[in-house]
Amino acid sequence: MGYIRLSVRLTLFVLFLGFTAGVAVAVSLAELIKRRPIDRTPYASFCFQGAVRCLGFRVRQQGQAIDGPVLFISNHISWSDIPVLGGTAPLRFLSKAEVGQWPLIGWLAHQAGTLFIQRRSGKSGLSRQEIAATLHQGQSVLVFPEGTTSAGLTVLPFHQRLLWAAADAGVAIQPISIGYLRDGQPDHLAPFIGDDDFQSHLMRLLQKPAVEVGVVYHPPVTVVPGALMDTRMDTDMDTLCQTLRQTVMEGLTQIHQSGAQSGTAGKPVSAR
Repeated sequence: MGYIRLSVRLTLFVLFLGFTAGVAVAVSLAELIKRRPIDRTPYASFCFQGAVRCLGFRVRQQGQAIDGPVLFISNHISWSDIPVLGGTAPLRFLSKAEVGQWPLIGWLAHQAGTLFIQRRSGKSGLSRQEIAATLHQGQSVLVFPEGTTSAGLTVLPFHQRLLWAAADAGVAIQPISIGYLRDGQPDHLAPFIGDDDFQSHLMRLLQKPAVEVGVVYHPPVTVVPGALMDTRMDTDMDTLCQTLRQTVMEGLTQIHQSGAQSGTAGKPVSAR
């Protein structure tokens, strides 16, 4: 049964990647004809939703993304966080540079407007400026302030540097919690950690029954630049980071508890 499931899902996933590539090419051609850039986030959101269905994920969402440009932050468990969260709101991602090198997936990430950062390169200041510029242009951005993926059982400490982009752009920060469940318990297959590679991880996910994904959009937090631009600014941002991390952790706990009690909770977004 597992191999049949793998064959069907993999076929659908590959076909949909081809369709997504066609959409990306069509948008690029439209930009050339019109001689102006096109906002790709609505097209990317549609394609992310399709990818999630092909992967067999069941997504249940609580809360909604606020209107207007906002800096989203979320805990980070797997590469699959990107299509799941990208399918719930029009946004651009900040991702590690290695993703941009993945076959086809990396090219599609570039086409979707993903912002890339080289870890441990000392270039986070440039990424902060790029995020702020994107927010100024009216597009929302999602960052993973943990800086790496986790096993999905807790939330790692947040790094504050990229969160300054919200203050630079004068926009709110909206925290998101994401968690993966299988049989009502935290899923051990979804986390993409250590030296795992994309192809092997994808095969394992596709071969197993559908994983349930809980997504919680928390109330936004207003960032007032003037309140941070004083001698206590580092302390204030540290406090904000701790508050945001606690909010995301509470949401993750809520997802786990709802899974243990009733399988999932919230409004279903997609299911297969």
